[in-house]
Amino acid sequence: MLAAALLTCALASATACTSGAPQAGWADPGNVALPGPVQVAPADRVAAPDLSGPTVTGGNQSLAHYRGRILVVNVWGSLCGPCRAEAPSLAEVARDLKPQGVSFLGINSRDLSRSGAAAFEKHFAVPYPSLYDPHGALLLRFPRGSLNPQAIPATLVLDRRGRIAAHYLGALSESRLRAMIAPLLAEQPAPPSATPPPPASP
Repeated sequence: MLAAALLTCALASATACTSGAPQAGWADPGNVALPGPVQVAPADRVAAPDLSGPTVTGGNQSLAHYRGRILVVNVWGSLCGPCRAEAPSLAEVARDLKPQGVSFLGINSRDLSRSGAAAFEKHFAVPYPSLYDPHGALLLRFPRGSLNPQAIPATLVLDRRGRIAAHYLGALSESRLRAMIAPLLAEQPAPPSATPPPPASP
């Protein structure tokens, strides 16, 4: 049943892929506009979970590695049509904003074999790693309301302190993705914690 659902998503037009019925998250140009990304005010942000694990290519990665940088977290699957639709935009923005302190990390979900996920990354020239999470265990650790573990693609943007600052369900256009990131680029980095000076030598 899961394989059939994924195949349906791959053949579908741009909506979010789910284990059941598709959920609206993106529209083709000319269709009625769907709700945009949710931006979270600094006072209301909550910390993302400290995820870590193997990547699609066999290395290891963690969210903590990116602390101090803006981090875009994208949840995707290789058989998901909307995931394929947004992949070029994600790759382009990742390359463009890297010098400005923006990093990207994927979470690959529902691919029971790494080979399909690796082929997806190669085909779309994805310039960032993805945690390999075939059964969605990592997704269940995110705060309720920040993403739907049963629907992909989904994208979150974390601020420099590792807090969830924006989230969106569905395939993102390049303009919407940039709009999610822009407010965080304008925020001033948090000052480093003050540390007392070392004691004077006698």
